[in-house]
Amino acid sequence: MIYDGDCCFCSLWIRRWRQATGEAVEYLPFQDLRIAEWFPEVPRQQFETAVQLIEPEGAVFGGAEAVFRTLAHKPHEHWLLDLYYRLPPFARAAELGYRLVARHRTFFSALTRFSWGHNLEQPTHFLVRWAFLRALGIIYLIAFVSLWTQIIGLVGRQGIQPAGETMSVLRHQVEAARIGLDRYHLVPTFCWFNASDRCLKVQCAAGTVLAALLILGIAPAPCLFLLWLIYLSLSTVCVEFLSFQWDILLLQAGFLAIFLAPLQVSPRWLVRGPALLAAETPPSRVVLWLMRWLLFQLMFESGCVKLASGDTTWRHLTALDYHYGTQPLPTWIAWYANQLPALAQKASIVIMFGIELVVPFLVFAPRRLRQFACWAQLFLQVLIMLTGNYGFFNLLTIALCLLLLDDAALTKVLPRRMRAQPPSLHEPRSASHAPHPFPLPIGWGEGGHRPGEGWVHSPNAGPQAAGAPQSSAPARRKWPLQVTVPLACVSVVLGLMHIDALRGRMLPWPMPFLATYIWVSPFRTFNSYGLFAVMTTTRPEVIIEGSNDGVKWLEYEFKYKPGDLKRRPAFVEPHMPRLDWQMWFAALGDIRRNLWVLNFCGRLLQGSPGVLGLLGHNPFPHEPPRYIRAVLYDYHFTDFATRRKTGDWWQRRKIGEYLPAISLREEPARPGNQAAATAAPAGPGKATPARPRFL
Repeated sequence: MIYDGDCCFCSLWIRRWRQATGEAVEYLPFQDLRIAEWFPEVPRQQFETAVQLIEPEGAVFGGAEAVFRTLAHKPHEHWLLDLYYRLPPFARAAELGYRLVARHRTFFSALTRFSWGHNLEQPTHFLVRWAFLRALGIIYLIAFVSLWTQIIGLVGRQGIQPAGETMSVLRHQVEAARIGLDRYHLVPTFCWFNASDRCLKVQCAAGTVLAALLILGIAPAPCLFLLWLIYLSLSTVCVEFLSFQWDILLLQAGFLAIFLAPLQVSPRWLVRGPALLAAETPPSRVVLWLMRWLLFQLMFESGCVKLASGDTTWRHLTALDYHYGTQPLPTWIAWYANQLPALAQKASIVIMFGIELVVPFLVFAPRRLRQFACWAQLFLQVLIMLTGNYGFFNLLTIALCLLLLDDAALTKVLPRRMRAQPPSLHEPRSASHAPHPFPLPIGWGEGGHRPGEGWVHSPNAGPQAAGAPQSSAPARRKWPLQVTVPLACVSVVLGLMHIDALRGRMLPWPMPFLATYIWVSPFRTFNSYGLFAVMTTTRPEVIIEGSNDGVKWLEYEFKYKPGDLKRRPAFVEPHMPRLDWQMWFAALGDIRRNLWVLNFCGRLLQGSPGVLGLLGHNPFPHEPPRYIRAVLYDYHFTDFATRRKTGDWWQRRKIGEYLPAISLREEPARPGNQAAATAAPAGPGKATPARPRFL
């Protein structure tokens, strides 16, 4: 390949092509004095007009054709050359584009620097994958440990929604419908086999161990598959408490990461150091692109739902006037953010829409623009973390942002001991290995002699010494394209269907697409996203109260959600308090839509240790109260003057009754059965008529 050595644009791209083609192609500037001696039949003006590719048999190609034939020496890059020869319109357009660039090389050189920077070499993603998989392992570890501390109170035998009873109902339904093995597809959970408290704890423990193994780099692909399977199992049986956006995002990111992980067992980086990660198979470009598509879908849909909902607070840029105080679990920084002037709140919304609706398209842009998208989205996630508690959601989004970087960019922010870059898979051969670019059949060589006969040419490996030992590098296993390409097609099509659904009226998608959409739905792995489509402008809070006489009522205090007016909002993340979050959703509806609240109150009347462990303060430490009720209040942040005067972070106003006072009473004992607990309305001096069982 002969190019213009004085052209900055040409030199930038030649560096990238040299790395891509390895030893298969030699690159020389036409200013080299040897060019005229080696190729006297090619006029200098031809070199000045366009790049020229001279093949060993003497054929000369120029312009776009030379570029495509050069890139065809790179594995899996023959498609451009095939299009050039098979589609004449493409060939004409390519040559026209080449001439356009050649005439304006100064402009395109500046555009190249703006888009790619000075590092135009083919990027590697060994360290990026290493960092992402460890970050994902940490997030899985957080998710399982956080759930482990709550799962008995949530879905244990004496929990709010017992998994055993849920599975018993499902088992009865599938047997009545004569559903066989398809039950494991419709309701994918290990609890079909055992739904005891021990089984739930074992699943959390197994997830914790597997997450630790993933962090250590031991068998990452099998660990990721099992982590996804266990989290899917728990999400299915804990549907009321594990149906948040970050739960389905973790399932989708964790599933795609299976195909990003190297197919190895031993943690090579622990033994040999991160600088030798190139001993692993390079990450699949298809899956890497697919992970970026997931990030695009997450951010773009989050912006779209706000506009598609028609909510006036988003359209009029007033949503942040309410958001900080009405979000589920604000931090104390949110209190201060709530005091900002209206102009600052509107400016923040404009920036947010820019990051969610415009910046996501840079995910597919060249290197430098993609890095800008990474830092912009990191900026947004950090601001969200500072003002609200969203579990591991922000950490998971930040982990996905890492995949927008390459090893050269990530190396700059890693600790010094990890800054050595992994070696490239295609190290260019030194020019001193041969007296000239390749054996020239036209008879010209250095000193007027033919090239040494010890050199042979391979279209894939380039010149090599005759009789030299072939590389003994072991074959590295990787996911075949027959797996990654269909996965990408399914992910993209389902993602487009989710984006299309935001319009409120879907296009007439083909039946195979709809059938695939329905079939994969139980796995919760290909999802739609979008938080706060409609901004809540008030903050209703359900306060649970207990009493022994129906006159004096004492409040139960939750660990994190607002209750005591003087308690400062706390930082909770990355822990995810499932009950506190679910109480926020319950307050937005009524008891008829949230019957689990009735179960929750019934467990408090029973004094269930697992459920009481989810609370911050139990006003009845010795024995459960006789009556429980739920009262609805309207909460909002105080201002500076009120807080200085009273020390209160919150103000509240009673709205009314959410759940009437209820109590437990024993049903008449029946032969072979113990007395059953029932819930009935109660009050001072009132009878307690029988009601259906609350469980």
